[in-house]
Amino acid sequence: MTHPLAGRARRGLIAVSALVAASLALSACVPIADPVSTSSPTPDVTGVAEELLPFYGQDIAWADCDDEFDCATVTAPLDWDDPSAGAIELSVIRHRPESGEPIGSLLTNPGGPGASGVSLVRDSLSTAVGERLAAAYDVIGFDPRGVGESTGVRCYDAADMDSYLFDVPENTRGTSAWEDELAARHQGFADACDANSDGILPFITTVNAARDMDLLRAVLGDTALNYLGYSYGTFLGATYAELYPDRVGRLVLDGAIDPAVSGPDVGATQAIGFESALRAYMADCLAGDDCPFRGTVDEGMADLGSLLASVDRSPLPSSDGRELGADSLMTTIVTALYSEDSWPYLTQALTEVLQGDPSTAFVIADFYYNREDGTYLDNQTEAFRAYNCMDYPAEESDAATALIAEKAPTIAPYWDGPDSCADWPYPPTGTRGPIAAEGAAPIVVVGTTNDPATPYEWAVSLADQLSSGVLITRVGEGHTGYNKGNDCVDAAVEDYLIDGTVPEDGLRCE
Repeated sequence: MTHPLAGRARRGLIAVSALVAASLALSACVPIADPVSTSSPTPDVTGVAEELLPFYGQDIAWADCDDEFDCATVTAPLDWDDPSAGAIELSVIRHRPESGEPIGSLLTNPGGPGASGVSLVRDSLSTAVGERLAAAYDVIGFDPRGVGESTGVRCYDAADMDSYLFDVPENTRGTSAWEDELAARHQGFADACDANSDGILPFITTVNAARDMDLLRAVLGDTALNYLGYSYGTFLGATYAELYPDRVGRLVLDGAIDPAVSGPDVGATQAIGFESALRAYMADCLAGDDCPFRGTVDEGMADLGSLLASVDRSPLPSSDGRELGADSLMTTIVTALYSEDSWPYLTQALTEVLQGDPSTAFVIADFYYNREDGTYLDNQTEAFRAYNCMDYPAEESDAATALIAEKAPTIAPYWDGPDSCADWPYPPTGTRGPIAAEGAAPIVVVGTTNDPATPYEWAVSLADQLSSGVLITRVGEGHTGYNKGNDCVDAAVEDYLIDGTVPEDGLRCE
């Protein structure tokens, strides 16, 4: 099986949010004059079309869950263009401030697409928003349509998913037989998703998810949306702003995706970003005592490339019957590169692989897929594929492939492969183009200079595209910038979301 981003790169797919991956480590301003949002028990149905009133006018029946939280289900149209065509359910969780006097609701999205916002808030509140935001807002996590506890995409059982994600191909990498083998796997997966998802696949799109988010805003009683989105969540937030610029409250988009970049170019930029992060990791590793590599960074990268080629020829068996080939090892590497805090775990995994032991490598790869003891804890892989196959037009680019080979030589052999969306049962409806959101309130975009998954240039581009974009730069490693130990970034984000203090455009946080 190719690396999880290979093949996906042709549609520009984005990996899971670093808010999830980082837990591997266990681990002059212009004020806005008036408050952006106030909470009310009455749904906001201002300007809502009659056929949508049953959805926008619904009351949320909150119930206590997990002590600190309230949970509820909100009903949304299956097809926003035809609200009479049926309904889906959206799972929502709320954390209320101890004061009992929130300034409004703050919706969050951890990325993916496919990562659970309910799980993010329930299991990692302090990671998701930080103490100041939790003390100011009703923090709202939600599973977008198709995801988690909402009406979900369903494809394979655990055994079939293991086979799809981890089986080592029988044919030699790069041959036509290898491509045919992987294409057949993608076809089987797509067919299973269509058969098991109860007709929702055509409607699993970011545009529909953004419309769902406006519904959540309304039933929460807010007249404008306050939102903190990470990674793919920036695309969701920017899409919302394009659809509803007059309903934009305080939006922060962290780890930005450039909506104007084509799928192949997204894949190339990501590959180059991960290569850069891998070189930064290698330099750090070589400076320590436990590094399994020696010499210069170039020499270490060459040795790592040899290790990948070695397990590609001779996969390492694990105690659970799986074999660690180059693609699974690349998944391990990419997952650990999301956060600098995870680098020691990557060193441990690579040291063990050199000794013939794939145990830690599989632990990290399983973390990527949220797999535990042979069970997949959610449907993020299925939802990931569903969103991206619908969001990204089918495109191919020999130039992008050549650029990956030139600029990401260590990663390149394990990055590209047959398009995993080529046989998706429904044609994509998404388009690629700049988002301006004319008339929206200031939208803060956060970019990290050596972010491998959503490279810094995308944050710069998105901030430039948005008519009211404001850029914050975090100088450093890893994916996303807020709540990563940089007081400058954290203060700017929190001051904006809480007080409406717009950061200086171009603020650079060393």
